[in-house]
Amino acid sequence: MARRKQSNLGSEHFTKMVRTTMETTAWRSLSTAAQSLYVWLKLEWHGSSFNNNGKIRLSVRQAAFKIGISINTAARAFHELQAKGFIVVTKHARLGIKGQATSPTFELTELALPHGASTTGRRLYQEWKPDADYPVHKAAVHNPNGRQGKRNPVIKLVTSRHQNRDA
Repeated sequence: MARRKQSNLGSEHFTKMVRTTMETTAWRSLSTAAQSLYVWLKLEWHGSSFNNNGKIRLSVRQAAFKIGISINTAARAFHELQAKGFIVVTKHARLGIKGQATSPTFELTELALPHGASTTGRRLYQEWKPDADYPVHKAAVHNPNGRQGKRNPVIKLVTSRHQNRDA
């Protein structure tokens, strides 16, 4: 019987949370779900040697599973992080021709971009003020009118039930 090689045995993946980031007004105004989500997003960053900032992917479903919250709460946490300037959507989610979905890509504004002129990130959250949120880019969840204008009664039931509260 062949043995499986375990390359990650004993190695830990961790992220650094910076106190000056956590002491900003924007951070303190985030919900605990959004704060938890930010840690998971930062764990998706591969470090300065293999900088993937601007290409960080984490879907709403993955985030909900990792944090232990509903999909609607995870979606609101993503929106909060955008509104406060912690993340920026660099590429929207899409469904490919063959049905292969891709989650959106994000930039963490705390970190520098891989090929940027600056060695620090844009840190938009430092300029955030209450009642002055950054724009939030929301993905279209479905086509409510259906194919060729035919309405699907199931979509109406599901969306009205989950529109403003958690599942």
